[in-house]
Amino acid sequence: MVSSSFIGSLASRAVFLMSSHISSRADSATYASHTVDGLNTLQTWYNRETGLWDTTGWWNSANCLTVLADFAIIDPAASDALNIPEIIQNTYDQAQKTPVQATKVLSAAGLPISTYTRLSLSKREIEKRGFDNFLNDYYDDEGWWALAMIHSYDVGVRGIGDQQYLQAAVDIFEDMKKGNSTCGGIFWSKVTPYTNAIANELFLSVAASLANRIPDRKDYFLDIAQTQWNWFKNSGLINGDNLINDGLTDDCKNNGMQTWTYNQGVILGGLVELSTATGDRSLLTQAQTIASAAISRLSKDGILFEGCEPNCGSDGSQFKGIFMRNLHYLQKAAPMDPIKNFLLTNADTIWANNRNDQNQLGGTWEGPYTNATAGTQSSALDVLVAAAAVA
Repeated sequence: MVSSSFIGSLASRAVFLMSSHISSRADSATYASHTVDGLNTLQTWYNRETGLWDTTGWWNSANCLTVLADFAIIDPAASDALNIPEIIQNTYDQAQKTPVQATKVLSAAGLPISTYTRLSLSKREIEKRGFDNFLNDYYDDEGWWALAMIHSYDVGVRGIGDQQYLQAAVDIFEDMKKGNSTCGGIFWSKVTPYTNAIANELFLSVAASLANRIPDRKDYFLDIAQTQWNWFKNSGLINGDNLINDGLTDDCKNNGMQTWTYNQGVILGGLVELSTATGDRSLLTQAQTIASAAISRLSKDGILFEGCEPNCGSDGSQFKGIFMRNLHYLQKAAPMDPIKNFLLTNADTIWANNRNDQNQLGGTWEGPYTNATAGTQSSALDVLVAAAAVA
């Protein structure tokens, strides 16, 4: 881990990079209004029958749900007008009944490519499967749904299903816990013996989040979260630039693959939750170190940029929003002006340069707008929600 002085130097560089984008700054209410417009567009892809968002994948739909829940927490009145509590409950009811077969491969560039096939089963067969459909062969998919359930619980949906959501997260967590890797931590999947960063960051984040929400089992979840972080920070996944590579080799060394933005993001939220659970604010400093490195090294002229752009597919198109969402959590826990400015600058740029007349938001945030899916929409919305929260 780097020193706090290095954090400062990286943050200063980020401010310099962003200066050319700053002409006027919206206020929190304006960012919230933009978010409402963007969420209304996101819901044009929502399929009530499946509880999922068309045009994107299974794990992406969990992230769509998370952005709705996060906005509901910061703006309850707008949430009610958008009917977010009912959407959460419908997704909980329907998504787990939608049978989906998943396969994943890594491209030559190390980009995950997920394929989901919706299976045709009889109504009786689907009803029998119940909650099991939040579980599949990939621990990262499971982690996204666990976090979506936790954030749905945080909304406090007036008794509609909030306790169910937390228990769903616990059940998913217990399945993730079975994925012990030979390198430590957990494997990416039940079918591929690859120890990657994202599954392990999600495992940490879910464990720490549950420790903060289930007081009578706090010690159980916290012990797992602390063990996971102690392993992760010593695993070699964090490189000399304080960025997190995609995973480990078969002999448990950093594989030198891409430093995707979401790998720099989920760890931030996990460390915020772990800091809350332990009272150890040094964890927030470690998170700021990773965040500052990512802002400096994974941005172009102050706007977050993914290495696969403009052809990131449905998986890669989700990554940047995940980083910004977790950067938002870090900013709320340990405010830094450069991080706030970075969030707001990206939000302003998305709205000004990466939007069509239907308020669809594409994947290349600096613009120009090309095309949108539920994945690119929810990813960009993570930034608008963050801006509404921190402005």
